[in-house]
Amino acid sequence: MSDESTLSSADVAKLLQDPNSNNRAVAAEKVATAFSGPALSDSERAIAEDIFRVMLSDAAVRVREALSDSLKDNPMVPHDVAATLAKDVESVAMPVIECSTVLNDEDLVEIVKTRSSDVQKAVAGRKTVSARVADALVDSDDEAVVAALVSNSGAAMNEGTHERVLDNFGEAEAVKNPMALRSDLPVAVSERLVTMVSEQLRDHIMTHHEISPATAADLLLESREKATVSLVEGGDQQSVQELVDQLDSNGRLTPTLMLRALCMGDTSFFETALAKRAKIPVANAYKLVHDGGKLGLKKLFEVTEMPPQFLNMARAALDVSVEMVSTGGDDRDIYKKLMIERVLTQVEDEVDTENLDYLIGKLGAASSGTVLHSAT
Repeated sequence: MSDESTLSSADVAKLLQDPNSNNRAVAAEKVATAFSGPALSDSERAIAEDIFRVMLSDAAVRVREALSDSLKDNPMVPHDVAATLAKDVESVAMPVIECSTVLNDEDLVEIVKTRSSDVQKAVAGRKTVSARVADALVDSDDEAVVAALVSNSGAAMNEGTHERVLDNFGEAEAVKNPMALRSDLPVAVSERLVTMVSEQLRDHIMTHHEISPATAADLLLESREKATVSLVEGGDQQSVQELVDQLDSNGRLTPTLMLRALCMGDTSFFETALAKRAKIPVANAYKLVHDGGKLGLKKLFEVTEMPPQFLNMARAALDVSVEMVSTGGDDRDIYKKLMIERVLTQVEDEVDTENLDYLIGKLGAASSGTVLHSAT
């Protein structure tokens, strides 16, 4: 340890000769620095702790600030010293509140309940925040505090806490946007949040969080619609490939999602997704999908491990798509409605209840003019 950071006999003499606040602050810093090192014996460490307790009562804020800043990162500080510093004026309390691991949940909850918004935000921004402390922060009903909490990846939040945040701050961009980027969203929270955020954040939720297959399909189809001039003509292949790559990298490129997209008329996404799963060029997947003998699609299903019970529904959807293209059908709402009706008619005896129920629900939505918008 350097001489500059060690409390020397010269420092003590100086302090005795002129015990002004500056000299006391220097002494506080040096004692705290020495306390952080390994050189002190047990008896010397006990003496240092007693010095801290004396300095806690120093009338000069500057002295207590020096003590707090020097002890904020030290896990060996006695709890009573850390807790007292945390209850001091903000300039003294903040370093300890922001950093000290000595403070426990009881300390932090009490701080949240009794201190200002700035102090609450300091608690919300700690390296780790327990679920109990997170609940107390949400109870503050302060948008800036809650925004700081949901922006903190080290904050633990249970499902009920997430729900309360959405109940109270669902309209606040500063809260819902960083919340969408969290890595630990419960499924029910993701489902609610997708209806509240921008298209870009919806895509993030769809590709990074667990949501129901129905909601995932709705989000996919809605985002693809906005990027496609006509479902019949198809969209920009690069954007389709980027979406497929992102879904696959996050484990979201599921057979159910692919089939539902196809049955809603998005053949480009279906072909690109099959190519991704089969690890072949999209052009090759296209040829196999549209093989006149229908063996190509069957083989592709086997290679990509698509559920065999999805095969007939996929064939029916592809037949309708080809027919609609050949007849020049380009009204998107009519196209989707006819697609669903024809697919349901051709596979009405199939056992795939989950996907049939989904398409029936979409058909009902189409009749009321709300196709693809059940999740918005």
